[in-house]
Amino acid sequence: MARKVRDSALESRSARLKLGIRRRPYNGPSLARGISLLYRRNKTNGTWVIKASDGHGAYWTKGFALADDFEDSDGKNVLTFYEAQDAAKRLARGEDGSADMAPITVDAALKDYGRDLEARNANPYNAESPRVHLTKVLLAKPVQLLNTHELKKWRDGLLGKVAPATVNRVCRCLSAALALARQHDERIQNRQAWEVGLAGLPDAQEARNVILSDDKVRKFVAAAYAHDEKLGLLVDVLAVTGARPSQVVRLRVEDLHDHPVRPKLMMPKSAKGGGRNRSQKKHERYSVPITPQLAAISHTADVALQ
Repeated sequence: MARKVRDSALESRSARLKLGIRRRPYNGPSLARGISLLYRRNKTNGTWVIKASDGHGAYWTKGFALADDFEDSDGKNVLTFYEAQDAAKRLARGEDGSADMAPITVDAALKDYGRDLEARNANPYNAESPRVHLTKVLLAKPVQLLNTHELKKWRDGLLGKVAPATVNRVCRCLSAALALARQHDERIQNRQAWEVGLAGLPDAQEARNVILSDDKVRKFVAAAYAHDEKLGLLVDVLAVTGARPSQVVRLRVEDLHDHPVRPKLMMPKSAKGGGRNRSQKKHERYSVPITPQLAAISHTADVALQ
């Protein structure tokens, strides 16, 4: 039988009812290393609160049952002081004596999200970008205890430090991590906390497209050819096709269809945005018409390579 810890201020209902009503819990006894029992005095039944270490120097707290201040214990929702000790240790360690049942923290949610991104051949950086801006307190907090106010306050605190578009991007990444944690833990029922608290900022997107005149494009291409023939060919293909550099550098010799009137390139897809089909997209190609002049230069370059 597990040893019970005594505390004269909390172990009886009469002693607890002498405490003042307040939002902040009263400190209770230490039950084991990294596990403490707290008590919050309410107008009605008080609340038993667990305080447990996350194993990384921070702590999480959670109210888990009512105290038997005005009604008798039912062994589940209303607990005596000694019953609350056993329930707190089970919650901190898990029903099987491990930490598997402990509430997942924001830090752990980001790690899980990173592993999920890697498994789906997506960019794991999306799981790391929020970490740069999160405080130690938020990283250590259980996902199921997050609230709208603190997440909105954190989001708004990024304004002035980074661009609004960056704020939205970081919030989307964090929201995705929290949503994934919710999918794997049915105890997480506070989806509204991040859906509202991390909502995108309006008018945050700034157009970054710079449209050059045809004359400037031709001068730019000519300058690239003058500097280096291979660089000139790369810039020429970019100018004619409008493709991304990451697509053009993956072109192969057989992607050139050197038709005398309607030449074209079989351009690789960009695979932008990741997702489950990212690796498949890299191998897909689509037809892009090019000028006969570019086809002739490309054909000459292909012959030189052979």
